[in-house]
Amino acid sequence: MNQYQAYVYAYPHKTAYRPLPTPPALSDVWADEPRDSLFLYMHVPFCEMRCGFCNLFTRTGAPEELTGAYLDALDRQATAVLDALDALDGEGSFTTAAFGGGTPTYLTAPELERLCDIAGRFPGFGAVPLGVETSPATATTDRLTVLAERGTTRISIGVQSFRDEEARAAVRPQKRAEVEAALDRIRAVGFPTLNIDLIYGIDGQTPATWTHSLNAALAWHPEEIYLYPLYVRPKTGLEHRAQDWDDQRATLYRIGRDHLLGEGYEQVSMRMFRLPSATANGTEYCCQTDGMVGLGCGARSYTSRLHYSFEYAVETRHVRSIIDDYVREDDFTTARVGFEMDDDELRRRHLVQSLLQVTGLDRTLYYSRFTTDPLDDFTAELTSFHDRGWLETSDSTVRLTPEGLAYSDAIGPALFSPRVQALMASYEAR
Repeated sequence: MNQYQAYVYAYPHKTAYRPLPTPPALSDVWADEPRDSLFLYMHVPFCEMRCGFCNLFTRTGAPEELTGAYLDALDRQATAVLDALDALDGEGSFTTAAFGGGTPTYLTAPELERLCDIAGRFPGFGAVPLGVETSPATATTDRLTVLAERGTTRISIGVQSFRDEEARAAVRPQKRAEVEAALDRIRAVGFPTLNIDLIYGIDGQTPATWTHSLNAALAWHPEEIYLYPLYVRPKTGLEHRAQDWDDQRATLYRIGRDHLLGEGYEQVSMRMFRLPSATANGTEYCCQTDGMVGLGCGARSYTSRLHYSFEYAVETRHVRSIIDDYVREDDFTTARVGFEMDDDELRRRHLVQSLLQVTGLDRTLYYSRFTTDPLDDFTAELTSFHDRGWLETSDSTVRLTPEGLAYSDAIGPALFSPRVQALMASYEAR
């Protein structure tokens, strides 16, 4: 089985979403939904540059007039969402929040103040964990200070490589000196959790250069480190690169995993490594069951029965068109693009989002939610994983072995339903 098929961080994948035939009112979407442990996510679709591997919903070079108009639209959308939740006998309780993108720190310090003001309209913001993504070029002291003062508990910076030639090969033109200066500013301002993202599988990368980047990251004593395999995706800068480098990625993954474990980090998933003492960004949010309220084009919202968003694109002209439509929008009272979850999809989502974590799936929790056992619901798939040495089971848990965890990007897609696979296969990348 191809070890690197797709990074699965949510289920179903956004390419399975389609325009909803009759857009439902948000008050109907959230009716009867548990709202005592919600995730607030705000998407900022702007970057100073687009990296060669990036397929996120973002555009470069946005002028101040556009970022200001985007924040105006974000405020209008927040009003619509809060009105819908208010209509349901209470706004709900938010237990965690995040600003993603794009690069939220593309916004100026005053714009970040306004972003936090908008988020502050939601109950709990400022008192719950807040994660924010940044980049070396935009992690300036004034921006970071705003974020620290407004309650940010986790800063994640995309470094990818500490070697300039590898950064260039990934179409990320940055200098190590710029990266180090940004990390110095982050540590000087002070956040409970620093995460550093690194990528393996870059052209010209070797075990020695990969270890060099790992050690350079470790010098900053980050509370978290994410190790991402390089993927080549449609409509990105590296789209035409040869893709037959599984052995290199597998080797570098194991080097990175073993190196971080040897340095005292614990593995949380195939990608995530964390210092055991790093609990400052802890949250009561449960990704398998709790809802998410997403604001901004590029954000997704999750209820138990409907996942919804705005249209998605990667290609520059389509992204710009979607953003232009968003900033002109006055009616945010309905969900327009999404995926309706049936009972089988709910079971698959719970399985995928549990199994790809080191802790695995709690069979008792699964049974209490669905009154069935995952080994019965997914006999063929789980038997196949077990026979390959990827899975171990007990009376209470179904979890991946260390080798199974290395195959997370094959195991996740193998659990997609035929319906989701068909929708993804028919999706036209743009």
